Amino acid sequence: MLKSVTSILLLCLLVCDTLPLSGAEPKEAHPVPRTVAPGAELEEEYAAKAFFEGPVWDPVGKKWYFTSFVDKDTKILRLDGEGQASIWLDKTKGINGTYLSNEGNMLGAQAYGQHVMSYGFGESGPSETTVIAANPKWNQPNDVCQTPNGNIYFTDPDFKNRKTSAVYVRTTDGAVKKIITEMPVPNGIIASNDGKTLYVGDSHEKLWRSYPILEDGTVGEGKVFFKPETARQDSPDGMSIDAEGNLYLSGRGGVWVASPEGKSLGLIPVPVFCSNVSFGGVDGKTLLLTCSNKVYSLKMKVPGGQYR
Repeated sequence: MLKSVTSILLLCLLVCDTLPLSGAEPKEAHPVPRTVAPGAELEEEYAAKAFFEGPVWDPVGKKWYFTSFVDKDTKILRLDGEGQASIWLDKTKGINGTYLSNEGNMLGAQAYGQHVMSYGFGESGPSETTVIAANPKWNQPNDVCQTPNGNIYFTDPDFKNRKTSAVYVRTTDGAVKKIITEMPVPNGIIASNDGKTLYVGDSHEKLWRSYPILEDGTVGEGKVFFKPETARQDSPDGMSIDAEGNLYLSGRGGVWVASPEGKSLGLIPVPVFCSNVSFGGVDGKTLLLTCSNKVYSLKMKVPGGQYR
């Protein structure tokens, strides 16, 4: 999430309910990624005056969830049907990025409460609520992911001063370690399907880095993983991964798809600022895109990394 929700909302454009995946950047031709289903278009699932983030699919209840920001009034919404959403959790203290845990719960980075949370999917709200990690000295935990061995990684950006930003790991023994400090504003985060590589987007440098994950859960020396050839300077935000290991990176003009080697596979253009993406749906082949004032879905040819 960017440092000012209000400023993000000013980026919104008036768009149609169904949006073709072509022509968004006439001066910069980027192909539609081959992983998008033939003829698929962005479908508007929900719209409201809010900044949406943190999409996650509950494979048991077969529902989408996402976070909603109106200034500091933060909620987790459940998508109950096209154009219909209900408040699943109110007053979340800034739950932003989310992730489906290995146990089937929702992990959430809590910006204003300085926590990393776990919620059980209940019908009328969380069936259980657990604090995974907490530190009042953190800036504002932003995004979270988990590797197959159970380690949980999360970003803590210092949007204002760009001096105390960090990435942390919470290992399975409960220890919390600071593992990355050189990134000015780490934002979105995801791990490779085999748990050997950590990918982190930087909202200040406008690029994505990759780090080898070591045996103890810490990381080795990082490198620039992806920096697209585009004039668009939208800040990198959330990200996802498919079963082939391709990365889906929101920012810099839409959602970029990059191979595990960091080669561009194309761009999914989005007419408003896209904050985050996640795979889900009954077959794992739906991509949900949370944006300023809009939530879209897109049919894919491949399932998400958690649906291999």
